[in-house]
Formats: sequence, C-alpha cells, structure tokens
Amino acid sequence: MTEIKDLAQIIAGCKNGDAECFSQVVDMYASRCYGYFYRLTGNKDVSDDLLGELFVKLAEKISSYKGRSFEGWLFKIASNIFHDYLRRKQRWTRLLQVRKRHVRTETTELGQLDSERIDRLQVELGNLDKDTRELIMLRFYSQLSFKELAKMRSEPIGTTLSKLHRGLRKLRELMEG
Repeated sequence: MTEIKDLAQIIAGCKNGDAECFSQVVDMYASRCYGYFYRLTGNKDVSDDLLGELFVKLAEKISSYKGRSFEGWLFKIASNIFHDYLRRKQRWTRLLQVRKRHVRTETTELGQLDSERIDRLQVELGNLDKDTRELIMLRFYSQLSFKELAKMRSEPIGTTLSKLHRGLRKLRELMEG
C-alpha cells in the first residue's frame, strides 16, 4: 500500500475514483465533521446520519472541487447538509402541528375522538420508525395516492402498499396496547 501524503494528491485520487484516497479523506475529516454535527444537534444518531450524508455528497461532488481551501469547501457542504436537516425537521414539525389541529377540528365536529386519543396517536406515531411514520404521514396527512408514494420512493406500488399496511397494523397495535 502506497501512502499518499499530499492532500492535493489525495483529492486528485478521489476525483479519479480511487477508493483508497477517498478512505484517506474520510479518515482525515470524519472526527472533525462528526464533532461539528454533534455540537450543532446534540444528538449522536442525527450526527451519524448527517456525517454519512456528508461523505455521500463528497463522493458525488468531489469533481466540482476547484482547488481552493478543501476544508472550507468540505465544511460548506456540511453546513448545507445541516441546514437541509433543519428545514426537513421544521417541515416535519409544521406538518405534525397542522395535522394535529386538523384532527382536533375533525374530532370536535364529528365527536368521534377525544383530545386524549389524539395526543396518544401523536405519541404512538412518534414510536414508529421514521420510514414508517413518514409513509403514514405522506399517505394520510399529505393525502398522496399510493401511486404517488411508490413513485416518490422509487419502489413498486405493491411494496409501498405492504409497508403502509404493516405500519398501520403496528400503529393500531400500539394504540390498543
């Protein structure tokens, strides 16, 4: 194994698809980038996810690096990823708040659900894995069709239907338990 010491050579190797060079970049910057994300989020799992997303973006965008400060360029990508995460989190929170108000309005009008049950539904939705929770939210709160969901998720409609069915069954079990 030949050790490459110069950052410019490592980056050139990354641009040429050299996995060893990419591995060296990951080794050089993973702990600093993880620390950056952790200080911003205070959450280990979110920081791990953001770090993984950063290195995927790095692999996709390395060819656009033009030789300025690599660290500045890398942390700009990290910053963009963090801001995207905040926007997604904000949209999710707003969606939950809007839906909660909508459900309460429906409940008041229809007299079918009480506020305790709505709160319980909200809690139990939070207990589902994020993929299942997102699928249920997109189907029922955003009112996307099964076809739209399958297309958005790049999977066969049968797979989407199956995942949604299992998720609803799990939610029902949590609500009854």
